[in-house]
Amino acid sequence: MTDAAAIPADIAALAPLIAARVPSLGGVPQIRSFGKGQSNPTYLLEGPSKHAVLRVQPPGPLLKGAHAVDREHRVMRALHNTPIPVPEMLMEGGQDATLDRKFIVMEMVSGVTHWDPALPSQTPAQRAAIYDAMNALLADLHMVDPIACGLGDFGRPGNYFARQFATWTRQYRAAETEENPDIERLINWLEANQPPDDGAVALVHGDFRIDNMIFAENSAEVRALLDWELSTLGHPLADLAYQCMQWRLPHTNAFKGLGGLDRAALGIPDEASYVDAYCRRRGLSGIDNWTFYLAFSFFRLSAILQGIYRRYLDGNAANAETALLYGKTVPILARLATEAIDGA
Repeated sequence: MTDAAAIPADIAALAPLIAARVPSLGGVPQIRSFGKGQSNPTYLLEGPSKHAVLRVQPPGPLLKGAHAVDREHRVMRALHNTPIPVPEMLMEGGQDATLDRKFIVMEMVSGVTHWDPALPSQTPAQRAAIYDAMNALLADLHMVDPIACGLGDFGRPGNYFARQFATWTRQYRAAETEENPDIERLINWLEANQPPDDGAVALVHGDFRIDNMIFAENSAEVRALLDWELSTLGHPLADLAYQCMQWRLPHTNAFKGLGGLDRAALGIPDEASYVDAYCRRRGLSGIDNWTFYLAFSFFRLSAILQGIYRRYLDGNAANAETALLYGKTVPILARLATEAIDGA
């Protein structure tokens, strides 16, 4: 973790305000960086009585709708008393006297984060259990009633993929640094192959992957699902396809995937088995247009990473080294998307 002395002055100045608003900390906390947050800088609050987590919008100009920590706060607060494991929300702030951007404070959940989806420290049986727990969590999330938990207005109903395609095309163009023929082909293909709206609506996480979860130390239990800034009301298959990109990403990528690994030997289900398990849990007979959902997910992630890379070029990246690596990953994602299209 970063030493407290290296914390930006405007972040360090939040400590007295947080102490006053979050009395359970027991006093003014020390603020230290976790060093992992790329989109929204994330800090550890070490209070005399307990620890908590601070999430802050990055400095500098922000793309419209990006870095929505206030959105994270709202959805996790709404889900706190549902079957979906989330940390307790402790504070929301923004444009306060000491800081010119939004931030939130949440409970710190103990457990482990698996940064490598191949789970090298686990046995085949443990890997199978962890992937099954993620699958069950995703199905449970998509069966949450948004209206019942106060999220009925958390997104616009209908035409989810048409709206998302327009949003991420706009975001990509705003952050574009050079022309990529695979991206151009992908955009054209997605525009021409959008499936008809089937009316399916659920609360979608938007960034559902293994390293956005905290697991129990000695079991497959998911203790917290984190990083909800991209959540909305949308089509549940967007989350499923987004996670299933992991099966196709190379294991050497900035986002380590499962591509090229002997998944059967590892005890990790293949993509088709994972999708089938989700369908059984949701009572679905199968999924039409799977290639579209996968290709869309690759494009959406490309737009997200291109935005982070653009922030690096503008000098505002939370982690310059990682942001540069993400920029190099965008062409890989575009190529994998076109391979999925060609192989359909």
